[in-house]
Amino acid sequence: MGIQIDVVVSYPINDEVERVLGLAEAVGEPVTVTFIWEGDGGVERAVLVPAATLALWEHWAPTAYPKGDTGDENRAGAAKPELAHPAEFGAFTLFRRSAGGRTAVARSGVVVAELLDLGEAHWLQEQARNVRQGFMDPKQKAAFEEFLARQSSLDEQ
Repeated sequence: MGIQIDVVVSYPINDEVERVLGLAEAVGEPVTVTFIWEGDGGVERAVLVPAATLALWEHWAPTAYPKGDTGDENRAGAAKPELAHPAEFGAFTLFRRSAGGRTAVARSGVVVAELLDLGEAHWLQEQARNVRQGFMDPKQKAAFEEFLARQSSLDEQ
């Protein structure tokens, strides 16, 4: 998916995180990020998806991501639920949701991206693509049906 970036993250503020968030916003496409938490925090891989791209995927995906497949078992500290306190990185504020594992990224009070689990991001992108490819608006569908009606059958050829 898109761009691959490795980042060493420290808490509470790290300029590198702000740069990655700014890059993802500027690029306008999903960015795969590996967070290597200092200390014994472990490694967390996620996809930073611009808000407009996520809205498009969620519009076309017919259902929500299945609950059991969020990949939380791979996330460092998954046994303990995280507090929902916002974390600020320069101009960006991260709001981690306790339910679903997503993290909203806001700048100046506006959500510009969401941090999703790799599996969820891939699933949403695939679902959206599959549904969108099978969709025809009513005018296009009528024109296609008319085209098919004008075609001779295989027996006539």
